[in-house]
Amino acid sequence: MNCRDRWRVYKRVSVMFFLAAVTLTAVQRGGIHVGAPFELQRLARTDASDRVEPGAKVGFWKVKAQKAQTPTPTTQEPSITENGGTTAWDVTSSNCSANLNLSSQDWFQDLQDNVKQFMLYRHCRYFPIIHNHPETCRGDVHLLLVIKSVATQHDRREVIRKTWGKERVVGGKRVKTLFLLGKSPNLEERANHQKLVEYENYIYRDILQWDFVDTFFNLTLKETHFLKWFHTYCPSVRYVFKGDDDVFVSVENIFEFLESDNHDKNLIVGDVIFKAIPIRRIDSKYYVPQALYSKTVYPPYPGGGGFLMDANLARRLHWVTDSVELYPIDDVFMGMCLEVLQVTPVKHEAFKTFGLVKNKNSKLNREPCFFRSMIVVHKLLPAELMHMWNLVNSDLVCAQKTEIL
Repeated sequence: MNCRDRWRVYKRVSVMFFLAAVTLTAVQRGGIHVGAPFELQRLARTDASDRVEPGAKVGFWKVKAQKAQTPTPTTQEPSITENGGTTAWDVTSSNCSANLNLSSQDWFQDLQDNVKQFMLYRHCRYFPIIHNHPETCRGDVHLLLVIKSVATQHDRREVIRKTWGKERVVGGKRVKTLFLLGKSPNLEERANHQKLVEYENYIYRDILQWDFVDTFFNLTLKETHFLKWFHTYCPSVRYVFKGDDDVFVSVENIFEFLESDNHDKNLIVGDVIFKAIPIRRIDSKYYVPQALYSKTVYPPYPGGGGFLMDANLARRLHWVTDSVELYPIDDVFMGMCLEVLQVTPVKHEAFKTFGLVKNKNSKLNREPCFFRSMIVVHKLLPAELMHMWNLVNSDLVCAQKTEIL
């Protein structure tokens, strides 16, 4: 067989492998359970077989082999440049052991299992990055939209890309979008979920993913990891919007708000909760035992559904998060960090993270003329978000625009 014949055979085999891989991905997509429950469990040690090393070249569904790297403990001091910033993500190992000293203490024995798990690994602050896109912040980016999501909620990310999260230029100012993910908590389906995330990231290049398990108690890790990432890679971004993947957002109204006044460098605005009381009911997912937080009220904090902040404040928050103990409720943790900086978040009526009106069944909560005047409205499923987006951006006739901006 001559060289030309061998080349033809090689091409045919390559095409066959490619088609087989596409078919496999399609079959796995049908097996995804979108409603997979969150397991309140922090798995600090992960299998090397499903961990992607930093810097690996990711194709559709396969990570190319590369030279072994010497593991670096998660507790290491980051490499610092002369200007005080890190040059790249510097955590390459997730081998963080449980703090077994707590197990012998009486107060620890009375905690619920999920709280015990959180406490045992509370000191594990940073994990390796699986998907990284430092190029997102290159150039002049005025507003960075950062959305918390999970591996299985690809339908939510897709509708956001088609609506308010679409990358564009508004009034000459660039808007970019990123999604924050951990690893699927579903051990049986994790490999399949991860392949779909890799494929999605290959297409859109807008996913930041880290090597920790995506659970409710680990939402705080998304906060700390994003702030570290932002401080490392985004020196020129001006503003950051951070929210959930089930919200309606008007980027135009964000720009109108920012242009309406001279905002200082400590700006953080949203649906701020003042004097919130820790929930002591064991049946609540927000339950916090006295041993974890003994004070009677939380510091003011912006609701995690969506808030806007100045990029300079985001960079300062990165350093503060390292001095504040991790807390299992991410927006409360943000309030604790703001308290250290002596920054009070600003409440604004255009941020509605609990619906437009308190009555969840009220038709006013789905009134497009109200949505047109808002910056953030929480709790919309993908079909609802797309429907509302189309209505708000149609030839909608409203009696008047609510003056809240």
